[in-house]
Amino acid sequence: MNTHDFIEKNKERFLEELKDLLRIPSVSADKKYKEDVFRAGEFIKTKLEEAGADNVELCQTAGYPIVYGEKMIDSSLPTVLVYGHYDVQPPDPLELWETPPFEPTVRDEKIYARGACDDKGQMYMHIKAFEAMMKTDSLPCNVKFMIEGEEEVGSDNLGIFVANNKEKLATDVILISDTGMIANDIPSVTVGLRGLSYVEVEVTGPNRDLHSGLYGGAVPNPINVLCDMIASLKDEEGRITVENFYDDVAEVSTEERAQMAKAPFSLEEYKKSIGLKDVEGEKGYSTLERASIRPTLDVNGIWGGYTGEGAKTVIASKAYAKISMRLVPNQDSDTITKLFVKHFEKIAPPSVSVKVNPHHGGEPVVTPTDSQAYQAASFAYKQTFGKDPIPMRGGGSIPIVAMFKSELGIDSILMGFGLDSDAIHSPNEHYGLFNYYKGINTIPHFFFQYAKIYKPELV
Repeated sequence: MNTHDFIEKNKERFLEELKDLLRIPSVSADKKYKEDVFRAGEFIKTKLEEAGADNVELCQTAGYPIVYGEKMIDSSLPTVLVYGHYDVQPPDPLELWETPPFEPTVRDEKIYARGACDDKGQMYMHIKAFEAMMKTDSLPCNVKFMIEGEEEVGSDNLGIFVANNKEKLATDVILISDTGMIANDIPSVTVGLRGLSYVEVEVTGPNRDLHSGLYGGAVPNPINVLCDMIASLKDEEGRITVENFYDDVAEVSTEERAQMAKAPFSLEEYKKSIGLKDVEGEKGYSTLERASIRPTLDVNGIWGGYTGEGAKTVIASKAYAKISMRLVPNQDSDTITKLFVKHFEKIAPPSVSVKVNPHHGGEPVVTPTDSQAYQAASFAYKQTFGKDPIPMRGGGSIPIVAMFKSELGIDSILMGFGLDSDAIHSPNEHYGLFNYYKGINTIPHFFFQYAKIYKPELV
């Protein structure tokens, strides 16, 4: 039996196993889910062992464990290190889910659950593809797995683990499925990702909440002040006003922008899909460019004062906001964070005090399209989709890609099978069954072709 036939025979089991994983609420950002995050790690460990991996272990960190496993069949063959994560975003707001976020439900040939696409569904494809190759005695090269539980909170302990285990993690390529493709009939390989600087800001006015009738109009309102400060962070042309923010931005060539413009894209369908009447963004750039090759600054959350039912006439003592900045090549996350702190403190009126708490960050990355790994990925997509994939830049951030390059000296290949419409990080996140099974079928082709390109006489 070949790998394709094995996958077809076991499709229902593969789906049921994914459902079991999705039922585990492994939200790394919320301590009330701590035991569930550990439970998800145990689940992955068990499934790797059942699939045929050796030396499977839960590697403890200062946070959540990293699941490691390997199958080393021949030291003269290349090694592929598969990375993924088993933690997920918080499910809030719960009332917007059509079905409960941790009760996976299949409808319209999609599986709905938190983590369905990001990244449990995509990560689990690799375990099932590995199982298919093992059970059909067709694994063509060595493989290692490193599946973490802290990606959604910045992967703080992964860098320490990688730095301390370089020999253990020695590899020829890193394979990741935590990105997407253009459409189910237009495969693509992500060759660029934006970096990230994430901060939380706090504005303080009076030393306590005040009666808005007694004090309104006479004292600073931190919520009003914060809104004014945030509004000033962009100008009328959509450019970020933080001093020196654009100094190191790598401008994309006219030729590359022309290549990007060839990707199929309907602005009307884009607006319709997210319920917008119009788009906005930095002047002089297309919607696709704004979402991939240009830096951004967005408020991800804002709060303060009374938000409960009914009315409470107060002037809040404090107001807060969470702000993320997506970065492009040559921008450094630490530098950008420092520039933001300096700017935010500068624009605060003297009537309030401000505090900026940096959270996590990561560096932007561009991967080569002339590498052996890219050739193997292109071949794999051609086998299962019937056409060559389009290289594309993604707007999201996977900070560990740059970290892998700096610590291990190895490029990653980003073979994502999700879609922009999968609602990752949002209510009703889902993942197409087509995409799940297509990924499981495509991954073995990558392994075979990579081994063949790397050392053709051994395959």
